[in-house]
Amino acid sequence: MATSSSFTQILSGVQVDYDDEGKHAAATVPAAVVHLTTKSKTYPHWRKWRIVWRNVIAFTVMHVIAVYGFYLIFCGHVKVKTLLCMMVISVCSAFGITVGAHRLWAHRCYNARLPMRVLLAVFQTLAFQNHIYEWARDHRVHHKFTDTDADPHNSSRGFFFSHMGWLMVRKHPDVAAKGSAVDMTDLEADPVVMWQKKYYLWLVPIITFLIPSLIPYWVCNERFLYSFVVVGVTRYMLSLHFTWLVNSAAHIWGTKPYDKNITPTENPTVALLAFGEGWHNYHHAFPWDYKAAELGNYRLNLSTAFIDLCARLGQAYNLKTANASLVEKRSQRTGDGTKDHNHNHRHNPHHGEFWGWGDEDMAEDDKRVAKLLY
Repeated sequence: MATSSSFTQILSGVQVDYDDEGKHAAATVPAAVVHLTTKSKTYPHWRKWRIVWRNVIAFTVMHVIAVYGFYLIFCGHVKVKTLLCMMVISVCSAFGITVGAHRLWAHRCYNARLPMRVLLAVFQTLAFQNHIYEWARDHRVHHKFTDTDADPHNSSRGFFFSHMGWLMVRKHPDVAAKGSAVDMTDLEADPVVMWQKKYYLWLVPIITFLIPSLIPYWVCNERFLYSFVVVGVTRYMLSLHFTWLVNSAAHIWGTKPYDKNITPTENPTVALLAFGEGWHNYHHAFPWDYKAAELGNYRLNLSTAFIDLCARLGQAYNLKTANASLVEKRSQRTGDGTKDHNHNHRHNPHHGEFWGWGDEDMAEDDKRVAKLLY
């Protein structure tokens, strides 16, 4: 999943420059190597790291403040009501990413009416992981070109890079090149998305830090400094790390019951911390499924519970989910054997990736057997 790339455009993404040999090699690679059926390779020896020092400094300062926040929490300097405020705001922030930027806008897993879209846009701004438009664009690129040089947080470059290091160096040129080719007309037609994009840098300081800090100060009579450190900054840094685990841990550790040929895994710990986003092998196999998992309950997927609640209230509709038969066939065809099956059929291997519902590379067979709920 993507993360913040603007702190006055401060967390501006990961980039990499090349030496002369790298430039020449990149220029001679034919365009076909980035076709969906052929992964473009990563060549670390071509790279010269170009560190974005303002990002490094920003992360350092924010982490230092967060450490102080933990000191205040564990030493009992903040009120219990303040911690409860922190938890509620954290949940809202998480839903802005998982329910909003990810499942609604990036993958089009369901449709939402205007009040729900406005609420999710506010929650997504609270999360401060870049505006919806750029978040969704980078995430669609991640799905179409997973773990290649076009993937912003390429996990083949190690845990630290895919977790947060990709935000400390300049982006590989393929990220921008492939990103510019991704269809974004659906988001461009959404006035909520475009309004947030236009005013994002004005909204972030107010919604991400000021209002969350003022709530405990006004409601709980908490010291403003403590409120800012704990509810403003510490809460924000925790939410970032939980999101980053989807890009790092859920691409390294876990099982692959749906597709053993890709790096995303099923990771229950990440699912718990990221509100249901850790069932990553399933999600990459069926990115248009609003549940982002095959689970039949909400225990490790609170985001699905929130969408179902909104659907019952009439705010979410056209919820798309994979037919059980489709999931079973895909698991038998490409899974690693960790999922139980009643039969053992042989199928052709899966080829190609796509970002979600509406991608031109999505198989017509998948569309025909998908379920539409509500």
